[in-house]
Amino acid sequence: MVTITQQRHKCIGCHYCVELAYDRWRMSKKDGKSVLLGATEKKGFYTVRVGDEELDDNLKAAEACPVKIIQVRQR
Repeated sequence: MVTITQQRHKCIGCHYCVELAYDRWRMSKKDGKSVLLGATEKKGFYTVRVGDEELDDNLKAAEACPVKIIQVRQR
């Protein structure tokens, strides 16, 4: 099980997460920030639990994020 967390309000819309993990990320046409698909929001943190098969792509997305607002943990 992999947990992905995003601080969406800090997103600068660089698009790296979408390029590296398209199955889990999209860009919002409304505000130009990334959207973590399937996530629930709590106190400004968007979180989703996914299968281990999504680990590598989302680790790459977290590493590429210039503002370091994506965290990926494997449990």
